[in-house]
Amino acid sequence: MGRYEVTIIGGGPGGLTAGLYTCRAGLKTLLMERRMFGGQIVNAQRVENYPGFPEGISGLELGELMHQQATKYGLEAITAEATAIEGGDTYSVLTSAGGFETDAVIIAAGSEHVRLGVAGEEKFLGRGVSYCATCDGFLFRDRDLAVVGGGDAAITDALELSQHATRIYIIHRRDQLRAGQVLQRQAFAQPKLEFIWDTIVEDITGEGAVSRLKLRNVKTGKTSTLQVAGVFVAIGLQPNSQCFGNIVDLDEVGRIVTDESMATSASGIFAVGDIRRNSARQVASAVGDGATAAMSVFKYLQDRNRRLK
Repeated sequence: MGRYEVTIIGGGPGGLTAGLYTCRAGLKTLLMERRMFGGQIVNAQRVENYPGFPEGISGLELGELMHQQATKYGLEAITAEATAIEGGDTYSVLTSAGGFETDAVIIAAGSEHVRLGVAGEEKFLGRGVSYCATCDGFLFRDRDLAVVGGGDAAITDALELSQHATRIYIIHRRDQLRAGQVLQRQAFAQPKLEFIWDTIVEDITGEGAVSRLKLRNVKTGKTSTLQVAGVFVAIGLQPNSQCFGNIVDLDEVGRIVTDESMATSASGIFAVGDIRRNSARQVASAVGDGATAAMSVFKYLQDRNRRLK
């Protein structure tokens, strides 16, 4: 079991930025990430709204650059999944790779895509059901596809898929989009996009791979069948906070409650990025959260050390 001054759970932009700052402040820091360093942005083909890259940059490259910069200053980064945090004055972070003792914790565990919860969704995962247009869109060149959702993520996915597919049906349970106005204008101007309003997916079927969706109009109750080769689900994100609810306060949807310093209800535990309440869920805001949390941790540890002397 290792011993650290700071342990960071999650290797997205918020976690990596926090690690960069804590290491530059001279704090012995461990960062754990259960998948790929960079978090959700590694799935983005192009990040065009992060300052410093006027021509844009691939999400995979941006995540790798952040990882390189943080480890350059001494961040110890491992692949492991946190399962619990125990303790009070100091903490034990329990993980798939064992336990780690730490004086402070920064939770940057991010979010997961919300599932539709319909028949066929799990069965056809990877065989026509996807949650990442950037990852899988090229597999459906010259095919008809569906995107479920009406927010920024769904419209961004649909526009991304229009580079590959013949036609994209946007299925939305309301009669208007929730996406920002810029994205809406782009979507309505794209001839490959067709909108199916007031409708939900009830079933996903096919022979070996997705070929049909059963749809239901929520206003009329009328059902119909849509022939598509794939369905991309973009209906929201669920914070990865399930294993932290015993030690920090969560809001009604499971996001961690923090103050402006990123401090949670537990002394010495901080949270950043998508997992915290009121997050803007952007790379730039996660980076800001990470820097703020790191400076808050530094002050917390200074105050704690003075009390213990």
